[in-house]
Amino acid sequence: MKKEYKVEVIKEDALGTIFLGSSNLPVEKMEEVMNKYGNDGWDVTFQVIEKRRLLLFWTREAAVITFSRIKT
Repeated sequence: MKKEYKVEVIKEDALGTIFLGSSNLPVEKMEEVMNKYGNDGWDVTFQVIEKRRLLLFWTREAAVITFSRIKT
């Protein structure tokens, strides 16, 4: 039984981070991506929130979601 994996990275909005100092992760986009892969038979295997550098002075959060399914 072999598995295959996909990784999706969903980031905060850059403009909100620059002008407001921070913004929220786009939950609607996360739901859309998870539902799309779920309908295709993928399961969420791992998810992590990390901080990524934006330009020189700002950081923004990104959700890294790993999906897996049995290879057919």
